[in-house]
Amino acid sequence: MTEIGLIPRMKRSVIRGNLVAGLLFLAGCSSAPVQAPGKAWHHLNNGQFRNPPGSPTSTATFGDLTAFFWRRARAKPPTVPTDHVIPQADALAAYEATANQDTATWLGHASFLLRLEGKTVLTDPYLTKVAGPFGFGPKRYVAPGLPLDRLPPIDIILVSHNHYDHLDAKTVEALPGKERIHVVVPLRLGDFFRERGYVNVHENDWFERVVIDGIEIEVLPAIHFSRRGLFDRNRTLWGGFAIRAGGRSIYHSGDTGYGPIFSEVNRRSGPFDLALIAIGAYKPRSIMRRSHVTPEQAVQLVDDIGAKRAIGMHWGTVELTDEPHFEPGKRFLKAAHAAGWIEGRARIMKIGETLVLSPLTAS
Repeated sequence: MTEIGLIPRMKRSVIRGNLVAGLLFLAGCSSAPVQAPGKAWHHLNNGQFRNPPGSPTSTATFGDLTAFFWRRARAKPPTVPTDHVIPQADALAAYEATANQDTATWLGHASFLLRLEGKTVLTDPYLTKVAGPFGFGPKRYVAPGLPLDRLPPIDIILVSHNHYDHLDAKTVEALPGKERIHVVVPLRLGDFFRERGYVNVHENDWFERVVIDGIEIEVLPAIHFSRRGLFDRNRTLWGGFAIRAGGRSIYHSGDTGYGPIFSEVNRRSGPFDLALIAIGAYKPRSIMRRSHVTPEQAVQLVDDIGAKRAIGMHWGTVELTDEPHFEPGKRFLKAAHAAGWIEGRARIMKIGETLVLSPLTAS
């Protein structure tokens, strides 16, 4: 056995975390590229992408990053409240009972099944245990709302960016129907699907649209970043989505920090009937401010884009950051109340819950 094989598993994960932290820190010290000639602001001349003007930047030090990875290595899964999850058998029965209606089903994290005009849309597919390569990475502490092998036939897949907790290779590879499923992704993320047998792949820039079987999908700006390995940072674009069908307009935020871009999203693509808005993974702020909103910022973002109602997502599923596991939902509802939202405008779903869209998207 090698010396590395004698290192306890937790220490190995801390060493890996410190290495990644160091690489992130050094990457932030490199000289900044400039806007690509003839391209929009977020296109850089070195082939990378960047966030919209006015977006927050990181204030994290190397020590902040090292301490964060140490805490993550020592974190233990929580005790899940009984009212946070619907048993899979009950979730499946409720989903099937609404088969003739437009619905939203929360599978956990940023994964939803949306039934729209007889088509089924799957967002940010992450339905296996580990959000990382080779079995390493953050782990789910709640099973998917519906098991992968009981999903209905998928017509459209939407992926906001390439992080492992939003784009899970095992989930993507396991889905049947690759020859007919349409995939909509931000720029340069299409090869991930083509290499896995998908044929109908649409790569869109921010504010570009595609119409698939009467469902219009528009990729929208978000404040985040992309990476799946050590050397591919920001080589693929990230974003959110506008999903329009049957007279309804639904916003999916993907992962995002907060900035002035969302007022522009409203002017160019809003308003929206319903927002599926990220509310988790926000501590520590020195690291997360540039890529994840707080629940209070999520409320402001929903107002900025002009959404009538909002459902909190991207929380209560996988071990990611430092905030208490079930704090985001409570803070989101409290912030909505403090902002003067009417009762029911903000909603927290149970994992596995199916909601009929007609009352949620009514005026």
